[in-house]
Amino acid sequence: MASAPPPTAQPRDLGLGSRVAQSTTGRMLNQDGAFNVARRGLPFWEFISPFHAMITMSWGAYYAVVVAAYIAANLLFATLYFLCGPDALHGGEGAGLHGRFADAFFFSVQTLATIGYGRITPYGMLPNLIATAEALVGLLGVSLATGILFARFSRPTARILFSRQAVIAPYQGGQALMFRIVNGRNNELTQVEATVAIAYWDTRDGRRTRRFEQLALERQQVMLFPLHWVVVHPITESSPLWDWDESTAHTLDPEILIVLTAHDETFAQTVTARSSYKPSELVWSARFSDMFETAPNGQVVTNVSKLHDIERV
Repeated sequence: MASAPPPTAQPRDLGLGSRVAQSTTGRMLNQDGAFNVARRGLPFWEFISPFHAMITMSWGAYYAVVVAAYIAANLLFATLYFLCGPDALHGGEGAGLHGRFADAFFFSVQTLATIGYGRITPYGMLPNLIATAEALVGLLGVSLATGILFARFSRPTARILFSRQAVIAPYQGGQALMFRIVNGRNNELTQVEATVAIAYWDTRDGRRTRRFEQLALERQQVMLFPLHWVVVHPITESSPLWDWDESTAHTLDPEILIVLTAHDETFAQTVTARSSYKPSELVWSARFSDMFETAPNGQVVTNVSKLHDIERV
């Protein structure tokens, strides 16, 4: 089995740090770009960071939180109206405890949303004070939910799709490590730049440590990104992968770390994307299938459904 290349003089771990590098036994970077590093010790509200969480959570989770908060607020104010007694609200038609609470709940809905049908009205100082507070909470709540909704729509993010597998393919009489990316949106990205590094385990003098090498790319940047881009690392004598084979890869358990940056013309801002590949996602002696098609009018078409297609060589 071929031995690993000697360590470099300077660490090139992309900022993950030696502590994480030596302690992590699984992935350091998930395929979706999330880091496998947990944080503890922060105060509760700083740790959960409600605004950041609402901005970054999925759309389904966002709507679930908004609906849950809306129902919870109405239940809270309905309980306050209910506790003020049977004469706190005039105009209700509910009988018994359940009917009174239902009247209080729907009056709360009307007040929180500033609808005000006028059928049910608060009676007395305390119910009116509660209605005043609820109207303010409703205005602030709608403003907050609307502001977060706008921030979610306006936040620039990249949706760069990575091929599920990287390949070791024939290249200019030798071999090269390749993976393929494509823009998953209809917006235009320019100045797309790739930084690729490899982390692997190496045993020297009886000590098992993780080494990092930044991989030289055939082309580190593309000015325009209307189609797809096959990122290529030629495996030359200076490459960390020069004397590797499939057995070496499984023994050293490498992780190929990828960071992409691009300029989003829609928002005129820089966006990023990250991913990684482990040995189980590395295919040897294979190449990517052609994604290009030609439309009847002669226009070049990129078939994104073929992004992950590979063929053996």
